[in-house]
Amino acid sequence: MPRFAQLVMGPAGSGKSTYCSNMVQHCAALNRSVQVVNLDPAAEYFNYPLMADIRELIEVDDVMEDDSLRFGPNGGLVFCMEYFSKNFDWLEDCLGHVEDDYILFDCPGQIELYTHLPVMKQLVEQLQQWEFRVCGVFLVDSQFMVESFKFISGVLAALSAMILLEIPQINIMTKMDLLSKKAKKEIEKYLDPDMYSVIEDSGNILKSTVFKKLTKAICGLIDDYSMVRFLPYDHSDEESINIVLQHIDFAIQYGEDLEFKEPKENEDEKPATLDEYFQDQVDE
Repeated sequence: MPRFAQLVMGPAGSGKSTYCSNMVQHCAALNRSVQVVNLDPAAEYFNYPLMADIRELIEVDDVMEDDSLRFGPNGGLVFCMEYFSKNFDWLEDCLGHVEDDYILFDCPGQIELYTHLPVMKQLVEQLQQWEFRVCGVFLVDSQFMVESFKFISGVLAALSAMILLEIPQINIMTKMDLLSKKAKKEIEKYLDPDMYSVIEDSGNILKSTVFKKLTKAICGLIDDYSMVRFLPYDHSDEESINIVLQHIDFAIQYGEDLEFKEPKENEDEKPATLDEYFQDQVDE
């Protein structure tokens, strides 16, 4: 039997731990067992139980206080993750060998881990050897994405993780509940973006011909190959959480071996769509 995993990634402050907490509660309401593994050696607090915690193996503070290493916060975290990659047997012991596991891995936010360092790629390969079907979940703060320049930056961060890890990936705009009604309407165009319109939005700001050409080339690459799309995520809206979970489950084929159940006769509700989600937000 396969096992299932989400690698929850994204910049610091994008809401990774909040996402894990909400997903655990949502799945519990669906009678689904979901566990969380913390892979951030600099994390401080969790309001949910952890199946495993990398801080039991190594902590950033201990590395920074080591006089023989003399690392700062960023270098200390990279050292911790490289140490972790050499001790995957610790993780294997923590995970055990239970079939049909569904585990969320709360990952660090340092961008180096998803651009050129091999640690996360090695983790993915190891999980696959342990018969996990792995899906990347890349989170970006929606408040950061309302401007075209920042949106392109967020897209490139998500794209770097996709290219490095080579696994199915769902990209999510978090903290939708913090946006104003006007901002929610504005950000809708960035969920399934026309990158050429993004170029037009930023054309008046860019003065350098070289940067204009670079921006056009990047946007053209993303648009021509339909490489990056985003889902809205509002942690206060169960419908929004369910839409995200359905996309992830489909990507890793969760539930394909479960027994099919006929819907009850009084269940005539249609599945929620992104259009319905945004219409509900506008109407409120």
